[in-house]
Amino acid sequence: MNFFEYLFVPTILFMVVVLPIWLTMHYRHKGRLNSGLTQEDQATLDDLLRTLDNMADRVEALESILDERNPRWKRGTD
Repeated sequence: MNFFEYLFVPTILFMVVVLPIWLTMHYRHKGRLNSGLTQEDQATLDDLLRTLDNMADRVEALESILDERNPRWKRGTD
C-alpha cells in the first residue's frame, strides 16, 4: 500500500463530517460578531430618535392649535 491509500479514508471522513461542522460553526460565530451596531450606526440611530421626538412634539403642538381654531378639523370636510 502506498502513502495515499492510508490518507484516503481519513480525508473522506474529514470532508464529510468535520468540514461541514467546522464551516457552520465558523460562519455562525462570524455572524454573531457582525450582528451588533457599530458606534457610528448607534450615533446615527440616536440622532434619528431625537429628531423623531422633536417632530412628534411639533405635531402635537400643531394639532392643539388646530383643535383650538377648528375642533372639527380631524373629521375632514363634511
